[in-house]
Amino acid sequence: MRWPAALALLLAGCDGGEQATAIDGSSPQSFQRTTEAARSDLPVGDRLDYDRALASVGTRRFADDDKAALARTTFDGMTAAQVVADYRARQQ
Repeated sequence: MRWPAALALLLAGCDGGEQATAIDGSSPQSFQRTTEAARSDLPVGDRLDYDRALASVGTRRFADDDKAALARTTFDGMTAAQVVADYRARQQ
């Protein structure tokens, strides 16, 4: 695990509030519902990077024809904070 992702996980666990929403990639409907719920867990300043991460998953494996299935597989089980941390680590 990369350090930014590990730091995001640590910080996400320190707030003492509600548990962060985990993305469920088991079906298109679950993915849609949980990615929207996970997005609302983020501060407003992180939501653009979250949206970019979800939209850019298709560039990870150009050979995959089903970009939606790739997104469900890639982000399954992650929280929004993890998605943002992963996206930012890839930008460096």
